[in-house]
Amino acid sequence: MSQFIEKAKTFLAEKVANVKTPEASVTDVDFKRVSLDSVEYLAKVSVANPYGHPLPICEISYTLKSAGRVIASGKIPDPGSLKAEDTTILDVPVKVPHSLLVSLARDIGADWDIDYELELGLTIDLPIVGDITIPLSRKGEVKLPTLADVF
Repeated sequence: MSQFIEKAKTFLAEKVANVKTPEASVTDVDFKRVSLDSVEYLAKVSVANPYGHPLPICEISYTLKSAGRVIASGKIPDPGSLKAEDTTILDVPVKVPHSLLVSLARDIGADWDIDYELELGLTIDLPIVGDITIPLSRKGEVKLPTLADVF
């Protein structure tokens, strides 16, 4: 009997280890708009669902860093679901308060952009397996808005 239980554990461990998971990547981070209190950027995340049915997204968490400091972070609860056997593009809005942009004056002053690192956690509910989080990150530069963008 103990051999049967051991074989069952091994079989289950192999199946769970080889479960297909959605694949995701951050495809773009760009300026979206300026408001009275913040600048909003938009990160686009491409997620490929290998399953024949939609998968619910539990939440998207994000952290935007510049010059080694966190300048924005947050969570987007229940942003929808992934299309079945297709690629879904998710929009992740990131608001950066003006006060934090002022503190990055040295980086901004040279070329009117921010060097950033965006970290995302995409939490998806897989049937039987449960919630999994796909960690994503992207480094780059994002331009600040000019007066023409504001008006």
